Amino acid sequence: MARQPGGFLQEASHQIAAGGSAGLVEICLMHPLDVVKTRFQIQRGKTDPTSYKSLGDCFRTIFQREGLLGFYKGILPPILAETPKRAVKFFTFEQYRKLLGYASLPPGLAFAVAGLGSGLTEAIVVNPFEVVKVTLQANRNSFTEQPSSFVQAQQIIKTDGLGLHGLNKGLTATLGRHGVFNMVYFGFYFNVKNILPVNKDPNLEFLRKFGIGLVSGTIASIINIPFDVAKSRIQGPQPVPGEIKYRTCLKTMATVYKEEGFLALYKGLIPKIMRLGPGDSAFWLRSSKSVKCELHFKHLLVSLNSKKIWIFDESVT
Repeated sequence: MARQPGGFLQEASHQIAAGGSAGLVEICLMHPLDVVKTRFQIQRGKTDPTSYKSLGDCFRTIFQREGLLGFYKGILPPILAETPKRAVKFFTFEQYRKLLGYASLPPGLAFAVAGLGSGLTEAIVVNPFEVVKVTLQANRNSFTEQPSSFVQAQQIIKTDGLGLHGLNKGLTATLGRHGVFNMVYFGFYFNVKNILPVNKDPNLEFLRKFGIGLVSGTIASIINIPFDVAKSRIQGPQPVPGEIKYRTCLKTMATVYKEEGFLALYKGLIPKIMRLGPGDSAFWLRSSKSVKCELHFKHLLVSLNSKKIWIFDESVT
């Protein structure tokens, strides 16, 4: 069935609206965990005088020294990036998946490769926002004493420019983080989702989707976190002011491994899983409900004559 005029824009607008609203809810609920994750990732072993002893100690210290708003440092950049980020993620995933259909790849592999492509594209969009966010999250002054997101961005541009040493530093690590996460997440989610039967009971179907999303997010977080640690080290404060120790993704991973051990590459894993596992599960459920269908496998066709919308499933091959 051919797509009617206006159907593409209608579909895109629904995807952007659903993705943006769902992502905004996720950010507001889960941002404190993101702050805690960043704090763990930028601390350099037990010899670091600012290191936290445990997850509870981190929450307690931030609350006592920086106040409740300390958990929301750097929240504006991800909010501003959320709508274009989700739009790019979903739109490019669908386009890559369609292109891969011409390559006759197995469905499982096609989902993973399309996820990788969407993650790499998404990373280019969000990286400048991530640089500002991490810089603000690493600031241990009280919330009212730190610069605003816009002032911080201006300072970064004025000092280091817009390139790979300034507002786009850590791009390779961000590419790795988003590319690997989306590859694992999309590949696992859709393959498992197509295997497990749909439940007619709405409550059981809710649990099925939430469970698949939770497991997908957890596995993807475990696999991609070394890239996340490298990204935080590159974009965060350097050990010696004025000297750049962490430059490139793989070199940063090697340095962290050599100086702090293998487990240092998994710093912040617990708050990351606590955030991205349930967060992405809730996102899928929220966004699916917003458009009354799963975004990646539905097309909204608009009839210009009757002004009615038909929704139908697109089979996956």
